[in-house]
Amino acid sequence: MKAASLKPDAYAANCPTRQILDRVGDKWAVLILLLLRSEPMRFNQLRRAIEGISQKMLSQVLKSLERDGLLRRRAIATVPVTVEYSITPLGSTLAEAVDPLRDWAEQNLKEVLAAQRRYDAQRKALAA
Repeated sequence: MKAASLKPDAYAANCPTRQILDRVGDKWAVLILLLLRSEPMRFNQLRRAIEGISQKMLSQVLKSLERDGLLRRRAIATVPVTVEYSITPLGSTLAEAVDPLRDWAEQNLKEVLAAQRRYDAQRKALAA
């Protein structure tokens, strides 16, 4: 943000808005939020539901989302302790905003992959 102004400006290098945009641009964060919209889930449920995410990455992203106020972590007194994650009202607004991006990605996957193949083929032909 500019020193003379308290108005957020995502184009300014030091604007905290960029930290939020980092979260929005994180595929793991988006997938977690979208899953938690339907119901609270435990750590291992999330790990099984999101193929390809490591235990370490899931833990890091969950902590970041909790810090940002987008999800809530609840420890349940069992042996061993059960931890459940649920989306907050703030997180729900973000999930609602990014779900159209997920939908767009799924609907346009074939076209994007075809464009990537064309681009790669052109680059390969130029290099030859």
